[in-house]
Amino acid sequence: MFAQPHAVTASDALACPRYVRPVSTTSLSQREVAELFREHGPMVYRRALRLLGNPADAEEAAQDVFVRVMRSSHTYDGRGALVGWLYRMTTNHCLNRIRDRKRRRELFELHVGHQKAAQSGPTSAADLVMLRWLLAHAEPKLAEAAVYCYLDGLSYREAAELLGTSKRTVGNLLERFQAWAEAQARTAAERAAQSEP
Repeated sequence: MFAQPHAVTASDALACPRYVRPVSTTSLSQREVAELFREHGPMVYRRALRLLGNPADAEEAAQDVFVRVMRSSHTYDGRGALVGWLYRMTTNHCLNRIRDRKRRRELFELHVGHQKAAQSGPTSAADLVMLRWLLAHAEPKLAEAAVYCYLDGLSYREAAELLGTSKRTVGNLLERFQAWAEAQARTAAERAAQSEP
């Protein structure tokens, strides 16, 4: 449904001014949303697929994002690239889905059963489950920074532009996320050690 030979990435969106599109302060028409969907739907889908790990959920999330675009296009203030706004909206929507308790349980059952499966790139399914759990429980700003830098591989500069902060703040957010994640891992290891007979 969303296949495209060369699609826009977050780096393209941040680096290329052609992706900056003025949007009126009133709601977009159905035609305008359909045009945005044709132009940016593949990028939104890939973003959702990367975060959610399931093609069906990613398609549903992409549709949800464009419904939100139709309902809340007046919130786009015209600063920065429109694709950056869509990227942030997609990220936030997917993080909210991950935080959903039922969704976390489904992801855990889906991926833990496949721990012996071959790794997908440099990250195993078990690592992705752990990362998704951490993202679901971390403070929202920490989770966003972690997604942009650790999962998407964006530079601090690119993440700072998407977050609307400085590179230094991104670094601070990532340090806080790492410290928090390490504390969570220690706590989990201690619980596991205590439960062993």
